[in-house]
Amino acid sequence: MLTFEEKQTIIESYPELSRKDVSMKRVNYHYAESKFDKTVVVQHLHPNGNAFVYVADVPGYEPDSRGLVNVRDASEAELRKTIEDAIAGLAEEGTEAERVEEIWLDGHNSQLELKEENGAWNIYHGLNLEDSFGDYQEAVAYLREEGFKKVEDGGIVR
Repeated sequence: MLTFEEKQTIIESYPELSRKDVSMKRVNYHYAESKFDKTVVVQHLHPNGNAFVYVADVPGYEPDSRGLVNVRDASEAELRKTIEDAIAGLAEEGTEAERVEEIWLDGHNSQLELKEENGAWNIYHGLNLEDSFGDYQEAVAYLREEGFKKVEDGGIVR
């Protein structure tokens, strides 16, 4: 496992990331050129070596409900690839536009629609507003907690 200092050196080798100290001696790294409201690439790099990288909607990763993967045990090559993929994901235009309207189904075929409207992520049941969230990840976490799965192009439920 890489130490805190080794991870910090690797992360800080990316000039497009800016450091922000947070509580309990943890450090976040932001990508200011993000095409989205989300700018954090590395979250909570801790002196014990633990850290998370934001890879929501980046193919090849299985992030948690917040879009994060843990990189505590990552090698240098794995950490670099994950950071580069995260930056590329935040730099791509169109990713957010593709998620502007999504259909979600539960096990009973109840359907909800997730829409981005005026900076909020709203969930509709038909024409009725079910709930509203400040960001996409919060809305997705709610839908998953309620047992819903996203319908992909072609009708595949994920």
